[in-house]
Amino acid sequence: MTNLATLLLAHADDTPEAVALVDASGPVTFRELVERAGRAAAELVAQGAEPGDRVAITGVNTVAFVVTYLAALRVGAIAVPVNPHAPAAELDRELGVVGAKIVVREPLEGADGGEPPPVVERDDRDVAVLLFTAGTAGAPKAAMLTHGNMTANLRQVLDHPGLGLSDRDVGLAVLPFFHVFGLNAVLGLGLAAGSRSVLLERFDAARALALVREHEITVVAGVPAMYHAFLELDEITAPRDAFRSVRLAISGAAPLTRELFDAVRSRFDLTISDGYGLTEAAPVVTSSAIGQAEPNPGRIGPPLPGIELRLVDVDGTDVLPGDPGEIWVRGPNVFPGYWNDDDATRHVLTSDGWLKTGDIAVEDDAGELSLVDRAKDLIIVSGFNVYPAEVEEVLLAHPGVAEAAVVGEADPRAGEAVVAFVVPEGREPPTPEELSDHCAHSLARYKCPTRIEMVRQIPRSFAGKVLRRELEA
Repeated sequence: MTNLATLLLAHADDTPEAVALVDASGPVTFRELVERAGRAAAELVAQGAEPGDRVAITGVNTVAFVVTYLAALRVGAIAVPVNPHAPAAELDRELGVVGAKIVVREPLEGADGGEPPPVVERDDRDVAVLLFTAGTAGAPKAAMLTHGNMTANLRQVLDHPGLGLSDRDVGLAVLPFFHVFGLNAVLGLGLAAGSRSVLLERFDAARALALVREHEITVVAGVPAMYHAFLELDEITAPRDAFRSVRLAISGAAPLTRELFDAVRSRFDLTISDGYGLTEAAPVVTSSAIGQAEPNPGRIGPPLPGIELRLVDVDGTDVLPGDPGEIWVRGPNVFPGYWNDDDATRHVLTSDGWLKTGDIAVEDDAGELSLVDRAKDLIIVSGFNVYPAEVEEVLLAHPGVAEAAVVGEADPRAGEAVVAFVVPEGREPPTPEELSDHCAHSLARYKCPTRIEMVRQIPRSFAGKVLRRELEA
């Protein structure tokens, strides 16, 4: 029985004066972090928090947020980080779904809250965190992540030969803490490793890069949109050696294209390692950061230590080598289900513990995976499968296309038809007819878009994922 907070603050015993966090207010040591979390825990208890109660935390990436998060864990409550920028109606709905007893909107560190309460022991099966899924397919649901899930994934990452951090590392913590990537794979990992995390309240490419240089950041974890933003900076703000201190750059949450990989490598001499994960797996499942001599963009690597992975067909049988299949994952990091939603839980978890991710991948002879698409985004045209990512890749190869997203729409003859939304680039953007001809040269006829819409922007989540439901609407 171990409370996740104990693991995250273990370095307070070994290296109490080491800096754990840095934000705009300055550095905070592990000793100070324990003391502040203790005061905040006392305040939560004074407000009536008991083990199992849901404590919602709304805020940006600051030390105060981390203190409240650790305090909630410490008293045995369930932390519920929520997006502070979400519309009021969405926040109200989410708070209602989880039945939040306490909502913390401001720093919570009562000076007169009494003696810090002892750390409440938790079973590995006890829920530590509720995190809302991105909602790119269906209504957002609150994923239950237990103390065991979160702890297991931290240890799996630390045991990985290419991902393990040490107390010598300095990480950039800019991914929002209301998302599992930022909460566990960045913040949690940094604390568990005893490294220093430099917090940025909201992403600004120039400010982030200034922090990389000022603090000699060694580990950067981001989404593709972040790396795109770095490329858009001028050479004075972002010189070629801007990332000279970085030993590990990670990308996740959205596809990393070869074009972006090559551009970052050419401009900054920085090699990005791709990976794959999802909220329901706490989150990291695979990583290409395995120290290979020549990185291969598009590969998401093999699974982490202690994680089982299968690629299966629609009937649940393993696919043949080289064939695409849905990723199924099993391990101690896999969540037990969605909060108060048995139907949704049964849809994604098998009776023997396999998580059906809805993502499609292929495996090469070396056991490395490459993502193909989302199973739920699959378009079926006259009985033939069309993966949007394949069509988008062809469209993006056209020099006049900046962004592209593909969805299916009902068709009385074929069942579904392929529809593309394109953000043009250049002074003389291509016409839909030109793009149709371009697709016809590279795709089978049934994969070609029957309609191409020119738009100003593609709707995306904060992590850069295409919000296909909005396009379909």
